[in-house]
Amino acid sequence: MVEQLTPDERARALDALGDWDFDEARDGIVRQFLFEDFSQAFGFMTRVALLAEVQEHHPEWSNVWNRVDILLTTHDAGGLSERDIRMAHAIDALLD
Repeated sequence: MVEQLTPDERARALDALGDWDFDEARDGIVRQFLFEDFSQAFGFMTRVALLAEVQEHHPEWSNVWNRVDILLTTHDAGGLSERDIRMAHAIDALLD
């Protein structure tokens, strides 16, 4: 079973994920991505979807034109887990 991060583990992980914010109400991490247009946003979502399939860890997200909002939390763990942190790093790497 996947374990929820402790408060200290969560703090260290968030320090390494400068562009992600902690969502206390959902015990997850969130980030907003902005692109030039819908096509670029949708292309990014497609790459994230493929990554999510490989990692078997799927984000909660929404898209409005050039904006993609992502929430990562692990329902099986009851909140933020190492799986979310790995996924966030992998998503960030798509932008490099």
